[in-house]
Amino acid sequence: MAEPGASSEPGALSERDRDILEFERQWWKHAGAKERAVRDRFGFSATRYFQVLNTLLDRPEALAHDPMLVQRLRRLREARQHARSTVRRPGR
Repeated sequence: MAEPGASSEPGALSERDRDILEFERQWWKHAGAKERAVRDRFGFSATRYFQVLNTLLDRPEALAHDPMLVQRLRRLREARQHARSTVRRPGR
């Protein structure tokens, strides 16, 4: 079952997808925490939003739509993944 706003056309970004990319481009302009802005704008929990965003970042259509933003977000994601994988745990 597709989510509301998801594209029904293969290979095309939906309005929701484009809105998510626009939000990521300027979310810091919104007052308050990002999680609150996500819930207010998209009606998603933060967890669901990041699942949708991460899937979107892997799509070639997103890269074609806004290459600089998508590459920046991919680099940030990779840096966070690397940081999580190299955290030393006490006693190990």
